[in-house]
Amino acid sequence: MTDTQLKCTTRHIRLFTARVEEDKLVADPSQLTLDLDPDNEFIWTDEVIHKVHQRFNELVEENDGKELSEYNLRRIGSDLEGTIRQLLQEGQLSYNPDCRVLNYSMGLPRTSELL
Repeated sequence: MTDTQLKCTTRHIRLFTARVEEDKLVADPSQLTLDLDPDNEFIWTDEVIHKVHQRFNELVEENDGKELSEYNLRRIGSDLEGTIRQLLQEGQLSYNPDCRVLNYSMGLPRTSELL
């Protein structure tokens, strides 16, 4: 791992080589921190959050011992984006109609009219 803080930012995922202390990120090359859906585009249940965190933990374990680079961090972020898309398509996750900008970034909602 490196001494500089690495980060990966996708539409719905932010990953940092840092830990949270008093609501602030503190660089820590031995820890990855996940910020999920920072723009509140989705309505999250505890069960769905758990599924995303579980996938995050699996990806971290799969990369244990490998060099932590921006490329590998981006791969983890992209995989988590795919997990979110899958949960949305399965109807386990839904868009937040009160989101600041509702742009359907993961595709149109699945409704009976569209199926």
